Amino acid sequence: MTRRNSLIAFLFVLALTASSFASVPDQPFMQAARTDLQKARAALQRAEHNKGGHRANAIALINSAILEVNRGITFDRTHLRRRYESELNGLDATTMQPAAVDQPNMRAALEHLQDARRNLQSASADKGGHRQNALDLVSRAIDEVNRGIAAGN
Repeated sequence: MTRRNSLIAFLFVLALTASSFASVPDQPFMQAARTDLQKARAALQRAEHNKGGHRANAIALINSAILEVNRGITFDRTHLRRRYESELNGLDATTMQPAAVDQPNMRAALEHLQDARRNLQSASADKGGHRQNALDLVSRAIDEVNRGIAAGN
């Protein structure tokens, strides 16, 4: 009987532990950054193509940043370095402001990129270098979008 009770107690503790991990979001800032990057890419794809190549460069940089975010998430998962509490502490819901009338897709992409940068900056730093690579790519994409906006004016 003692052995059976020990097994039941062990299974109960195991179930409680599993349920507590299931209720915590997986790397919320990295997930949010990826969503922001996807929104920025979609806005750029809807924008006119008359941006002197800067729109296309920004899309390429965003695609690379998305890959880096995905690699960072994977690295964190495979190295068991989840830092949910630190990432959850700063998580807040932000509302997107309406895009300006001039070049709305480019400006929306810029806002999404800025949101992605903020989320990446808020994420825990230990992602095998991929978080920093994504930050660098996002900054370069922001520069390209700004150049594209200037070229479109």
